[in-house]
Amino acid sequence: MRAAILPAVDGALTVRDVPRPEPKGGEVLVEVAACGVCHTDLHVIRGEVAFPTPCVLGHEITGRVAQLGDGVGGGSAGVGGDGAGSDTGGGAGHGLEIGTPVVCGFIMPCGTCRHCVRGWDDLCETFFTYNRLAGTLYDGTSRLVDDDGSSLAMYSMAGLAEYAVVPATDVFPLPDSIDLHDAAILGCSVFTSYGAVKNVARVVPSDTVAVVAVGGIGLNIVQVAAAFGARTIIAVDLSEEKLALAKELGATHTVNAGDTDAVAAVRDLTGGRGVDVAFEALGSAPTVETAIGAVDDGGRVVLVGIAPAGVSAKLDIAHVVRRKISVMGSYGARTRTDMPDLLALVEAGKIRLDRLITDRLTLDDVDDAYRRLGRREIVGRAVIELTPTP
Repeated sequence: MRAAILPAVDGALTVRDVPRPEPKGGEVLVEVAACGVCHTDLHVIRGEVAFPTPCVLGHEITGRVAQLGDGVGGGSAGVGGDGAGSDTGGGAGHGLEIGTPVVCGFIMPCGTCRHCVRGWDDLCETFFTYNRLAGTLYDGTSRLVDDDGSSLAMYSMAGLAEYAVVPATDVFPLPDSIDLHDAAILGCSVFTSYGAVKNVARVVPSDTVAVVAVGGIGLNIVQVAAAFGARTIIAVDLSEEKLALAKELGATHTVNAGDTDAVAAVRDLTGGRGVDVAFEALGSAPTVETAIGAVDDGGRVVLVGIAPAGVSAKLDIAHVVRRKISVMGSYGARTRTDMPDLLALVEAGKIRLDRLITDRLTLDDVDDAYRRLGRREIVGRAVIELTPTP
């Protein structure tokens, strides 16, 4: 198969042939239709997030089932067996057959660790220990090898390739009404935003919301917050193009932080009080500080953007304490329960996918895609399409 390989930190992504992988027990081989281009991959490329190389990146995919590992398919519960940790949320690993269109989230829950058994897939210890630190699946080995037999690390399911091996706990049948290529962004961009809005911020219809930085994640936070009924949604960014798209997706107001004091502008739009919830979706000190400054007394600040290792932001302790401000982190969502809910929202027309995808590219364009992402030239989300659009 063809795969995009990162040979080393700051190297160029190079597309070449490697052996097609084989799934083991409790795993699924997916023929990849599309893979989203995510800023977290860019952190790995730049060495801002430690990860083994050589590796294959790409962690939000759709595709079709090409092969089922032992114990997967039909009414199987997949990796977790029948125990408490194997609740697949009404979809993962069930009803899979060769050719089934599927979507996968970037967090691949083991189903059996102490967090998974209580439904906290977003904190799966097995995923972080084996995959995010070592680039392997859960037997401690990668499913990918180079043509000389040496191992290639896998970032999540290593989706920038024609085929990817995914634990069955993370493979969901895709409804026919949802476009196979568009749905790729559900796996991280929409998935991460949904987790932040639902599980961490717990947005309710009376809430006022600010979204600081409206790139691929921030734009989705805007539309997910709108789907949850937030009455005021203020998008903050430096790009008028991104702010215009945020308005299309549900923002009630926009603030260009290059033209004005963003904190003052948000407070003006909320009668001087500030918002109930501020989301930070970039991962930089200035935007974190903006989010903290923009919330009302008793407000919630949800940090979603991934920053390079070692980056810190200033926090006025007296302000946070006196104003009873909560500052919380949010990483992804709860795969087995949240992905079925997301699919239902898309089917109901509450979340749009097509308008978020501003760039459609091929695997041969992959290195240029990440360079453009690094230059902030991609307005919404770019998608690498590995199979033709029908």
